[in-house]
Amino acid sequence: MANGTGRPLIGVTTYLETGARWNTWQLDAALLPVGYPRLVQRAGGLVAMLPPDAPEHAAATVARLDGLVIAGGPDVEPVRYGAERDPRTGPPSRERDAWELALAAAASAAGIPLLGICRGMQLLNVALGGTLVQHLDGHAETVGVFGRHPVKPVPGTLYAGLVPEEMSVPTFHHQAVDRLGTGLVPSAHAADGTVEAVELASGGWVLGVQWHPEMDEDLRVMRGLVRAAGG
Repeated sequence: MANGTGRPLIGVTTYLETGARWNTWQLDAALLPVGYPRLVQRAGGLVAMLPPDAPEHAAATVARLDGLVIAGGPDVEPVRYGAERDPRTGPPSRERDAWELALAAAASAAGIPLLGICRGMQLLNVALGGTLVQHLDGHAETVGVFGRHPVKPVPGTLYAGLVPEEMSVPTFHHQAVDRLGTGLVPSAHAADGTVEAVELASGGWVLGVQWHPEMDEDLRVMRGLVRAAGG
């Protein structure tokens, strides 16, 4: 393993925010909700936070990791998938888009296990040439509050092997996968047909989930990543 400790080292991407407040401070900050590192730790991994960096450093960064999580966050800029911006699409996070697209490409080239969460699933789809629905209703009911709805696995997929039953998941998103990226297949759906998980049909451990496992007690998805990262 990259860290030599017996526990896989999992890199998790972060927000980059201006004027964040804590205690007496108001400073620019690389942020990560604590649910992400806690989920990795509970699943048996070590955590490295990966704030946005120059895309040319992505391969060197991935080379030091055993696994990668692309975390939730702002909408992917529509220009990344050849679309005009819908008025309901949020403001761009260009540094983060560039960095995470480079990380996804580097992880793919290196065969590093990858988990995309919410925005991370959408960015994975875009990285592989797919497109997004820029707005849908019913998956983010109250601003700043996670809702729940059931998702149903597709039999025979990687995801179904981890979570074989239909289950209720914590969710907060207003965008979704439209055209699937090259090599991706759907591995779970919501009741309204929205694709809620995607994975590579072949070529390694790559999974994206539209919900937020870091806001739940179920460790199976993250344990799957950590096991794959442990070789």
